[in-house]
Amino acid sequence: MQEEQVVEDAAAQPAAAPHSLLSRVQHVLHRYPTIGPAVVLLVSIAVFTALGNGRFQRPETLGIILQQTAVLATLAVGQTLVILTAGIDLAIGTGMLLTHIIVAKAAVDYGVHPILALLIGAVAGMLLGAFNGVLVAKFKLPPFIVTLGTFYIFGSLALLVSKAQTTSKEALGGPDSLLLWAGKGISIGSLRITTGVLVAFFLYVVFWYILSYTSWGRHVYATGDDPDAALLAGINVKRVLFSVYVVAGLIYAIGGWVQLGRSLSASVNAATDANLETITAVVIGGVSLFGGRGRIWGVLIGALIVTVFRIGLSLAGVSVYLQNFAIGALILTAVALDQWIRRVGK
Repeated sequence: MQEEQVVEDAAAQPAAAPHSLLSRVQHVLHRYPTIGPAVVLLVSIAVFTALGNGRFQRPETLGIILQQTAVLATLAVGQTLVILTAGIDLAIGTGMLLTHIIVAKAAVDYGVHPILALLIGAVAGMLLGAFNGVLVAKFKLPPFIVTLGTFYIFGSLALLVSKAQTTSKEALGGPDSLLLWAGKGISIGSLRITTGVLVAFFLYVVFWYILSYTSWGRHVYATGDDPDAALLAGINVKRVLFSVYVVAGLIYAIGGWVQLGRSLSASVNAATDANLETITAVVIGGVSLFGGRGRIWGVLIGALIVTVFRIGLSLAGVSVYLQNFAIGALILTAVALDQWIRRVGK
């Protein structure tokens, strides 16, 4: 009886708090996954400021970093939604290329009004996402295989629609065209950004609210964390998965619009590394590849880290080969850290 009482008393007590510094760090990172990426970004900025011979910290360089991050950060929102459900979207870059080619062709070849052309691009993007969603949610095919296949399909369609030709700035209506609005410059002293940067930031504000304060956002996290438990809780897991890919498809189109403004043209050669760089930004940003954990602001920081690394290493005179080596090492470190953080309580 005395032994049973001891066991009951022990079970009734809360779990002991972690005592070692390493355990405390592990628990803090598990509870606040954005802290890790924020520290990496600050350290990176400090290091590249020291190595950049006074060039890295200039407002002009900061403006270039933000402008180059805009397209990546926009597409990374869609990638985040998919990865939160324990999936992956390898087709997000080619999907963006196809939608922005469709917008350009509708406006230039068929004389469609820019607003209608952008709406056509949005519908096209959602249809591309719906195609992925049906295969993943209804037919239960692995997201990796589905999006690997559509990576090639969307890329081939982009080549077919564009006929491998670039649509120029003049054909798109010049710098004052709505199609190129995301490339319009905004100067704040010596700092120059584009409206595409504001579009990307606004998108993060919107999805921060959606993921934090709506039932759909909570269902996305629940589906990625444990789909069986989510199903038992009354969540329509198939519908959630399908909707996530449709929304990701809409973000293809938004990213395509930002890309039009960034490059001032429509070309299948734009943002060729977007597929992998969005995954890089999401993983570095603290979103778990196993789903159900991570915050959208961490992804924005992750996108900034990727761009800061590339520009910082370039200003430091590091070859492009070693730049890719550094990014690859960063990815492996982020995944290893995610595995370590996930072991909290185990």
